[in-house]
Amino acid sequence: MAVLPLNYMGDKVLRKKAKEVKEVDKELETLIGDMIETMYDKQGVGLAANQVGVARRLIVFDNVGLPYGTEPMVLVNPSIIEAEGKCQGEEGCLSIPELVEVVERAERIKVAGLDRQGQPVELEAEGLAARIIQHEIDHLDGVLFVDRVSPLKRNILVSKWNKIRKELVG
Repeated sequence: MAVLPLNYMGDKVLRKKAKEVKEVDKELETLIGDMIETMYDKQGVGLAANQVGVARRLIVFDNVGLPYGTEPMVLVNPSIIEAEGKCQGEEGCLSIPELVEVVERAERIKVAGLDRQGQPVELEAEGLAARIIQHEIDHLDGVLFVDRVSPLKRNILVSKWNKIRKELVG
């Protein structure tokens, strides 16, 4: 496994709609392992494939109901099939480091997709777990958390990011 380089806000791949995964094969298994290693190396709780430059519908995330790093979760071709309630909470992103803002999300979701072995799976999540999954699925659709705040807050965040990005990537 390897720690992969991250893409940052401003990189085109983060605005692309990721393509459906046709087959869970060795190449995808390697990508999954590398994404999990990258997520934990960067101290994140979720990671979408396009954040590491691969425009495929794949997310990994920490099982926040257990001690950090003990049971990473994988969803291939995830889609939200039910959503209930609303809640607000702070979000950050590995692709936009150092920025955090309050975002409204569904409180509870049911998501369908494939597991790490390519078998159909449905998961129910609420609270932080639901927020993480929604955030990562947004990535697969080319949406960043800054797109889910008011225009004024978005302008402030983008202005701050432009300064941070210059220091981070030159």
